[in-house]
Amino acid sequence: MDKLYMIIPAYNEEETIREVIREWYPMVVMTGPESRLVVIDDGSQDNTYGVMCTEAYGKPQLIAKHKKNSGHGPTILLGYRYALKKGADYIFQTDSDGQTRAEEFPDFWRMRRHYDLVAGYRKKRQDGLSRIFVTKVLKAVIALCFHVVVTDANTPFRLMEAHSLSEEIRLVPRDYFLTNVLLTVLYTRHGRKIKYVPITFRPRQGGINSINMKRIFRIGQNALRDFRVLNRRIDREGSQKSSQVQKSTGDEGKCTDEQKR
Repeated sequence: MDKLYMIIPAYNEEETIREVIREWYPMVVMTGPESRLVVIDDGSQDNTYGVMCTEAYGKPQLIAKHKKNSGHGPTILLGYRYALKKGADYIFQTDSDGQTRAEEFPDFWRMRRHYDLVAGYRKKRQDGLSRIFVTKVLKAVIALCFHVVVTDANTPFRLMEAHSLSEEIRLVPRDYFLTNVLLTVLYTRHGRKIKYVPITFRPRQGGINSINMKRIFRIGQNALRDFRVLNRRIDREGSQKSSQVQKSTGDEGKCTDEQKR
């Protein structure tokens, strides 16, 4: 039976985290007794972690973790690496603000063996025009920097096969803020099998949105700089692999001195 590790980062989500856990926990149980729901508190300043620990009672497949605050990207990156270390076959990620719907997960799970990445496409977003604008700009920047077109690079509703994730995650810098964006780019650049599925994306169900336009602009500036550096790194890695393949191919069909004798 395939083992799923579901990763949910949480920061100051005291108002929503209880319902999010109760909504998603049955999905984890559905996939098998070895699967786990891993909720990671990113140094919240409210009682998010306390609520998580309370909810863990009577839920043997729920793991509540706490860490110092470092942001969404580093938190899910930690979760992905934890899942891989624990031998997960598949890793799913969603957020703790209640914007995604758990009942849409089973369709993703049924497709797991056909794709390296099954990603939710937020076709009709209900979280404000500023977020929609940011998504469109991000899509354009990715096309400019990486020369690939992605449908929804930063979607918080993604199911990844463990082997492909373990290969792509090597190129994600430690503590990188836009972890999911870069992973989507890598999956696309390397020709991984990707399936985009439309999902419901509700307004935030509680708590405070920590991202404002000023912060978005700053993140955008940093992302543009980082993307250029990372693109060169990806190109170098691709060139090295190509050279290795050519060298290996060039050796095929040649008799060794031992064989000639």
